[in-house]
Amino acid sequence: MKRFFITFAILVTIYVIYIDLNEGTLSSTQKQEPSLEVQASPEDSSNFFEQKVQSGDTVLSIVEQYSTGGISVSLETVVKDFQQLNDGLKPEDIQIGKTYIFPIYK
Repeated sequence: MKRFFITFAILVTIYVIYIDLNEGTLSSTQKQEPSLEVQASPEDSSNFFEQKVQSGDTVLSIVEQYSTGGISVSLETVVKDFQQLNDGLKPEDIQIGKTYIFPIYK
């Protein structure tokens, strides 16, 4: 009798593993929420501004000053948008006293 229960338990375990690997146990019980990714468009005139760079300014510090509620995008997005607005200029190449275009994130 003991052998029967051990064999039955092994067969049930193998069956459960098989079902889990082929169909998954969570896919039918969890609802998939649609994801929405929002990215600012720097081409829109309301999404950028011009500013003269002061000593100690960085692209990130200037963008943070004009963004409402903090920056809602990644650093890579800020760099990419800055480069698009300034003809491929890298953020580390900005110069004190020159005016550049910076993206605004809401």
